[in-house]
Amino acid sequence: MSSGRQDGGKKKVTVIIPNYNGLSFMEPCFKALDRQACRDFTVLVVDNGSTDGSVEWLKERGIPSLLLETNTGFSGAVNRGIQAADTPYVILLNNDTEPDVHYVGELLRAIERSPRIFSVSSKMIQLYHRDKMDDAGDMYSLLGWAFQRGVGQPSSGYTRPCRVFAACAGAAIYRRSVFEKIGYFDEMHFAYLEDIDVGYRARIAGYANMYCPTAVVYHVGSGTSGSKYNSFKVRLAARNNVYLNYKNMPLLQLVLNAIPIAVGMAVKLGFFKKIGFGREYAEGVREGLSTAGKCRKVRFQWKNLWNYVGIQIELIWGTAVYVWEFGKRRLPPRCRR
Repeated sequence: MSSGRQDGGKKKVTVIIPNYNGLSFMEPCFKALDRQACRDFTVLVVDNGSTDGSVEWLKERGIPSLLLETNTGFSGAVNRGIQAADTPYVILLNNDTEPDVHYVGELLRAIERSPRIFSVSSKMIQLYHRDKMDDAGDMYSLLGWAFQRGVGQPSSGYTRPCRVFAACAGAAIYRRSVFEKIGYFDEMHFAYLEDIDVGYRARIAGYANMYCPTAVVYHVGSGTSGSKYNSFKVRLAARNNVYLNYKNMPLLQLVLNAIPIAVGMAVKLGFFKKIGFGREYAEGVREGLSTAGKCRKVRFQWKNLWNYVGIQIELIWGTAVYVWEFGKRRLPPRCRR
């Protein structure tokens, strides 16, 4: 498997694949990378202390890897990868994906259109149901709900590039230099909503997050955690949601959005009670409230005032998009990845 490594010389992008006991996904993912039309990339796997033979598989094939002793979560793994990379851009790619042959090239073209673009989200399609979307960029709402734009909708749609609130880090490209300005993925998150958080910080700093419909990737979904909802995912997502708001919203914005956020939390609590995870959701919220003070809060700067205004408008727009796409389902957005 070459995966962009055979050409030598300086590449434009490093494809970083975080892995935790994902051996069963590695072969098809790397075969898809080997078929890429654009060869201007190198690959780096960051293994989070796997015990399923992943490490041996990587060593046997000579795939460049960082082998961590313990599971540092998604945030910890990709941070190590980003810091080790020496390319202008990094693509974060889940191991349970199979990128289309033009995937890398299209993401590169999209992010190079402007130096003010921080990230570009790909068109993620469900691997086993290719007529359905998985993600067309991530959105955030006044209710404090993050959701995948387009999930479950026909994959024939979502053909126009556009701005999104944040890129889904399961298959997105990032401008590496911006991390030095806004900070890396928050390792307090461990996993879930860390991509919304870093996209939020980029928006505060005046950068854009885009969606590229021609960069197609097929995604299994929940390949590492194993299910759509489980105790671990529900608790962490609830906790991280508190972190997300506390860190990124200045006091005035928190006060302004307090009522809709509280309504959103109440609705989610009711939903998770119905499906048997009410206790886990409540525990996550309590943990978030009790530990949010340990988060590194984004310092308010007057020069970013209009960026905050724009973000507030995006939150209103995100609420409208959510009502349009999910209203008939009467369900809060699912735990992502």
